Amino acid sequence: MQPIVVSRKIPSLLVGLGILGLGIALVIAALVGVHLRSASASTPPILVKMVDMPATFQPARLSIRVGDTVEWKNDGNSVHHASSDPSTAVNPSEASTPSGAKPFDSGFLQPGQSFTYTFTVPGTYKYICAPHETSGMMGEIVVK
Repeated sequence: MQPIVVSRKIPSLLVGLGILGLGIALVIAALVGVHLRSASASTPPILVKMVDMPATFQPARLSIRVGDTVEWKNDGNSVHHASSDPSTAVNPSEASTPSGAKPFDSGFLQPGQSFTYTFTVPGTYKYICAPHETSGMMGEIVVK
């Protein structure tokens, strides 16, 4: 009867295959994580158009969730603006942010330009278009 000889290479081979399997599992997990992050990051912003006649935000009122991004796009032929900063308003009570939130301000947007803002604090945001506030160009966003 022949003695059974166990090769010392077999345990090394099993360890190597285990490490290879673990590496493949980590790569797959990383790829799935990247895909999930890019899917959420690729969610398009919610569009608010800035129009001239009459000077309005369309829609003027929105209800969104924390983490949503809004894009204001100047679809008009004149300069527009979106700001929740009371210091930019003729009537400061027409612009406000909830406690803990910083005001947003697009600056003056030329026709075709846009501005985006991601809402991270829940509450009600009231905003105005500085050049057209007295014409009634005001908006409101409720963040839940």
